[in-house]
Amino acid sequence: MSVLKTFFKDTIIYGLAIVLPRLINFLLVRLHTDVLPNEGYSENTEFYVVAAFFNVILTYGMETSFFRFFSKNKDKNAVLSTAIVTIVLSTLVFGTILLLFRTPISEALRINTEFYTLLVGITLIDTLIVIPFAYLRVTGRPIRFAFIKLINVLIIVALNVLLLSKTYGLDSLRQVFHVENNVEYIFIANLIASVVVLLLVSPYFFKSELQFDTKILKQLLTYGWPIMVAGLAFVINENLDKWLLPDMEGEFINGAYSACYKLAVFMTLFIQAFRMGAEPFFFNHSDKENAKETYATILKYFTIVGALGLMIVVVYIDVLRPIFIKKESYLLALDIVPIVLLANLCLGIYHNLSIWYKLTDRTRFGMYISIIGAAITIAINLIFIPRIGFMASAYATLMAYGLMMLISYAIGRKFYPVPYNVPRIALYLLLSAGLSFVTYYQFDRDILIGTVFLLFFIAVITFLERKELKLLLKRS
Repeated sequence: MSVLKTFFKDTIIYGLAIVLPRLINFLLVRLHTDVLPNEGYSENTEFYVVAAFFNVILTYGMETSFFRFFSKNKDKNAVLSTAIVTIVLSTLVFGTILLLFRTPISEALRINTEFYTLLVGITLIDTLIVIPFAYLRVTGRPIRFAFIKLINVLIIVALNVLLLSKTYGLDSLRQVFHVENNVEYIFIANLIASVVVLLLVSPYFFKSELQFDTKILKQLLTYGWPIMVAGLAFVINENLDKWLLPDMEGEFINGAYSACYKLAVFMTLFIQAFRMGAEPFFFNHSDKENAKETYATILKYFTIVGALGLMIVVVYIDVLRPIFIKKESYLLALDIVPIVLLANLCLGIYHNLSIWYKLTDRTRFGMYISIIGAAITIAINLIFIPRIGFMASAYATLMAYGLMMLISYAIGRKFYPVPYNVPRIALYLLLSAGLSFVTYYQFDRDILIGTVFLLFFIAVITFLERKELKLLLKRS
């Protein structure tokens, strides 16, 4: 139980490091949707879709590889130095190529050439800071990690408000940049914040003596390249819809879809916070006698918290929504929210289950599973967007993540069997999804009925988990 207590403590700290800054950043959705037309918000979304692809390619699985080999290798300084040198050199090479072929690449990616240099700058800096942040996580320094993350988002928010807000904006500051499109201010704010973060983490580039071990490099790359392919597949699962909709349904529709998709951020933040604490914990705890039982317990409580989050957001969506999106033109895609929330919960369970291929060094299976998910995403979007519009994209996300979750569990039982309480986990997942969907679609988001369903779900959890909950409270 003390191990779980440590895990939950670290997860909460890392959670605050991820959730608090991103929640603050999420509040910018209201500013952006108020200031930008649907088409402008679509343009903003497409920029970060491309940035996500660049980020996966430029880091090529090095972050997870670093976790794996830093934890198991006795010469930790050699692992750190080799990883940093590799990332710095490859980033310089990639950056040079991206800037030399600026025009053809920006045209191929449908990115405004005026935005392209900002895009490259942001992604290159975000790549350079990957290993320093990973080092903070794997060496158990969540407070410093959280502080730097918070600084980053506060700069982004402050600059967005000063450059975009009609109430608090500064004309003198806007005149410094001479931009014609308001959306460019968002990218400028991001770039400035990234530069500050790079300066803050720069001491970690010199944390160890300069070493370059080719044997360690080979291990890092061998372990990491399937993760890169899986990452690309994940980016397809998460972002292909926002790439296809502008052409297939129009920029106006994509702007509304992208804004409403952000309302599922609560589940996304929960998953990201969990991963920040869980990934280093899973690796560091893998040699313990009760490791598998611990992983099983963690997944059960992850599902409970995620299922509760799903219901709370769906039941009270009409209370939460006006805080973040007020303009009516963005609300035409609101019906995607319950589906995307459930899809992200399935993704979170998949991330829990994926520990089997990371601990057994079978990362190629993660690549295969992600490719299957990407294939489903591509097929459903291309076939059904012309038939049922943007709702096809939400269903595609749910089907892709749901199938990935099931496949990972089935294969993991063979290579690294963990005693998951499958009946209990399935009950919580299906019951919360069923009650949420009935509340939203059948009872037209009736808050009173939804609250009754939510209380019923909490009662079920309390009854079934009463023994463990009493034990946890007693030991706390």
